[in-house]
Amino acid sequence: RMEPQNVTNPVTEFVLLGFNYSLKIQQFLFMVFFIVYLMTCLGNITILTTVITDYHLHIPMYFFLANLAFTDITESSVNTPILLSSLLSQHKTVPFKECIFHMFVFHFIGGAHIFLLAVMAADRYVAVHKPLQYLTIMNREVCLGLVTGSWAGGFIHSATQIALLLPLPYCGPNTLDNFHCDVPQVLKVACIDTYQTELLMVSNGGLLLIVIFVLLLISYTVILVKIRRQVTGGTHKALSTCIAQIMAISITFIPGIFIYARPFKTFELDKVASIFFTVLVPVLNPMVYTLRNTEMKKAIRRLVSRVLFSGER
Repeated sequence: RMEPQNVTNPVTEFVLLGFNYSLKIQQFLFMVFFIVYLMTCLGNITILTTVITDYHLHIPMYFFLANLAFTDITESSVNTPILLSSLLSQHKTVPFKECIFHMFVFHFIGGAHIFLLAVMAADRYVAVHKPLQYLTIMNREVCLGLVTGSWAGGFIHSATQIALLLPLPYCGPNTLDNFHCDVPQVLKVACIDTYQTELLMVSNGGLLLIVIFVLLLISYTVILVKIRRQVTGGTHKALSTCIAQIMAISITFIPGIFIYARPFKTFELDKVASIFFTVLVPVLNPMVYTLRNTEMKKAIRRLVSRVLFSGER
């Protein structure tokens, strides 16, 4: 791709190559990812419903967790059906505009998810360092503003990605070596030199992920040190919550950094990282938070008891 090619016949659709496994393996993977998707929806809907209906959880931490659960449901619903479809057919064609729209929605939700994780880290920092002023600092207006800012950040990030992609000419080939439309694969099929655009994409995506990830790790390290110095009864609970969030950000950021924080060259692990980042992370988050959080587990038990009791009536 040294010089612009003839663009009199622009690409109108992309072909997703998907997977090249045997039929039996793809059918097995279909069942696995279908179960994962059901677990994602069940786990995150349970978190959403529990936080909304249980007044014990009407505090900033769980408000942010409910918003995170919403991003997990929507992100998984954007990508998993496409993954399942690709496992049932060798090649899937996607209209150009639909591909662009998919990328916009995916990066919009994904960006909001990343910023929400940063907000949750800030929330824990305030809770540990300013416990007496916590509810005053993290009041309703501040919480709503932080969530709104997270979604606005996701929108700006995604809109920037699409604004960099749309002006490029696409004249073929029109095959994308992935199970869904994503920036690295689409950028590679543009018929001009995209080196500068790739650098801008890496700055807007990968570099942003690295910076936020490092800041979050520093923030949680400071919080952990602070917690370990305390000898109050709530220390173990705070420590457990903090460790859970470190696990959550690690499983989210590491695959994303692998995909977006390097020049867009093709690697064998790209599809695996994409699956982990888009399909498996949304099911792991509710497991991390519910299994490591005693208060959330108690609230879920109360919710289940209410549902069963009302059913008996």
